[in-house]
Amino acid sequence: MLQVRDDNAAAFEELVLRYQSRLLTVLEHLVNDPELAEDLAQETFLRVYRARKSYSPNAKFVTWLFTIATNLASNARRQKSRRKEIVLASSGQEQSTGIDLASLALAASGLMPTRQIDKTELAQVVRAAMDALTDQQRTALLLSRFEEMSYVDIAQSMGMSVQAIKSLLWRARESLRVILEPYMQEGQHPQGGSAS
Repeated sequence: MLQVRDDNAAAFEELVLRYQSRLLTVLEHLVNDPELAEDLAQETFLRVYRARKSYSPNAKFVTWLFTIATNLASNARRQKSRRKEIVLASSGQEQSTGIDLASLALAASGLMPTRQIDKTELAQVVRAAMDALTDQQRTALLLSRFEEMSYVDIAQSMGMSVQAIKSLLWRARESLRVILEPYMQEGQHPQGGSAS
């Protein structure tokens, strides 16, 4: 980043290559929208580039990067919750029956093994459980698990104390345990809503 601060374009390209996929993964989990996550990743790198002259190596670069990204994701979630979107079905038959014909045809063809269904179902259940967490819990958990950030780095990224992050992560893990236990024990899907 110090080379980027000195207007080294190759160094900026290297930063983007090094952190883009990690950043995109976290953003996808934060906003639940791959296209929006891509836009936010681009905006994050754009802001890094714009702020390059004021960069100070007081904290790790990755901490600064994820601070920008999580702030952008929070703003995007707030804006998304204010908008009301209407999804229209693409064909009259799908609208009247509520059946996705492509998925039905794939399942009937035998090309969709049970193992794949189980992975897909589990991914959906985990996504629903993560969605039930508060924004702060979800962000802290993603930074801890996906980015393997320390409590100190997460605290700096989120503007909180280390003790608050420890407490937040404990509550997030406990909420996930409570939400996922009925699925793991009895196969019941988690209910939506926000956990505390």
